[in-house]
Amino acid sequence: MMITACVRLRSVPRNSSSDSRYRVDGNTMFFFDPLYLIFVSPALILMVWAQAKVRSAYKRGMQIDARLTGAAAARQILDRDGLQDVAVELARGFLSDHYDPGQRVLRLSEEVYHSRSATAVGIAAHEAGHALQHAHAYAPLLIRNAAVPAATFGPTAFLILFVLGLFISPKLAVLGLICFGGVVFFQLINLPVEFDASYRAKAVLTEYGIVDAQGAAAVNQVLNAAGWTYVAATLQTVLQFAYYALHIFGLQSDD
Repeated sequence: MMITACVRLRSVPRNSSSDSRYRVDGNTMFFFDPLYLIFVSPALILMVWAQAKVRSAYKRGMQIDARLTGAAAARQILDRDGLQDVAVELARGFLSDHYDPGQRVLRLSEEVYHSRSATAVGIAAHEAGHALQHAHAYAPLLIRNAAVPAATFGPTAFLILFVLGLFISPKLAVLGLICFGGVVFFQLINLPVEFDASYRAKAVLTEYGIVDAQGAAAVNQVLNAAGWTYVAATLQTVLQFAYYALHIFGLQSDD
C-alpha cells in the first residue's frame, strides 16, 4: 500500500555531460537520494521495534492458557452480541487473521484458530471487535471501508501521474500527490478503528471470563504491541507524503 522509492528529481542543463543512464529527458535525472532514508528512518526504526515487541508478546502469550480456543472465543463474542450470521473460518498463513465485512466472515490463522492461549483469544477477540464495529455502524470503520479504493489505487495513480508530470506538466505530479493523500487518509482513519477493536477485545475477554488476570495482562501486551505497528505504518505513510511533496513542489519551483 505504500511506495518505497529512494529517487530524487533534479534539473540539469540540456548540454550536461551526465551519464545518460540516469537521464529521463533533457531536464531531469534520477539518482539515489539519502534524504528519503532520513525522512522515513523514524518510522522504520519504530516498525522494527514494534515488530520485535509483537513477536515477543506473541510468544509469551502462547504459553499462557485461556479457557477457550481462539475460534471458540470469537464464536462466543459474536453470539453474545447477536451475530450468529457471522461465520468463523480457518485461514491459511501466519497472522492472516482478519474480518471480511463484505462476506461477514471472521477468518483466523491456524495457530490462532486452534490454540487455547491468551495470544489466540486476544487476536480472535480483536477481529471479532471489527465485526462488532460493523454491526453497530461504528463511524470510523465505515469511513475506512469507504476509503479502501483510494488506498488501493492511490499509489498506482500517484506513480503514473508523477511520471507524466515529468514529461507534460508538474501539475500532474501534484494531482498524483493528492491521490497518494488517499493512502495517508486511510492510514490515519485506520488508527481509531484498530485501537477501538483492541479496546473491545480486552473488555469482553475479561467480562466473559475467557482469560484470568494473567491472561488479560498477556492480551494487553499482544494487542498493545500490535497497535504500535499501526502507528509505525501510519507514520511512514505521512513521512513519505512529506518527502514526495517536498520534491514535487521543488520541481514546480524549478520550472
